[in-house]
Amino acid sequence: MGGEASQRLAEEVAREFRRRMLDDYVARIGRCLELLSEDEVWRKPSPSSNSIGNLLRHLEGNVRQWILCGVAGQPDVRDRDGEFAATGESESRSAADLLAALRATVTEAVEVVDGLGPDELLRTKRYQDLFDETGLGAVLHVMEHFSGHAGQIYAFTKQVKDVDLRFYDI
Repeated sequence: MGGEASQRLAEEVAREFRRRMLDDYVARIGRCLELLSEDEVWRKPSPSSNSIGNLLRHLEGNVRQWILCGVAGQPDVRDRDGEFAATGESESRSAADLLAALRATVTEAVEVVDGLGPDELLRTKRYQDLFDETGLGAVLHVMEHFSGHAGQIYAFTKQVKDVDLRFYDI
């Protein structure tokens, strides 16, 4: 693939990452949070499940670790266990604050991906001290991981509120 085509492909990857992460997933999670009370955000569907509050913290940690730390080289300060240990009583931030933090982290990650060229997308690095991935692999991992947990948030909201989330009206 020639240099111009490679650059166009990198730009398309960035465009899709931005669209899916901010315009789709984060916007739709925001729609869910508008419908849910603080108690519902922290309710676990079952003892072995995670609350939406846990998932918001987990998604932020994952995006930060894979894109901001792994791709952009920022320090890794993630507390993965803390993401899942938090409860409505232990968390000092509201659901709106958690969403704002998630949106800010995703926006920062989008800016990183916007700046990636073909060489950075193809460069292999170590992530979480476990996985050797290309930059493109990290971007795809984050989108896939985010999509899965966003789907959990959508399903929980629909079950609790018994409403059509009307995502295509956003």
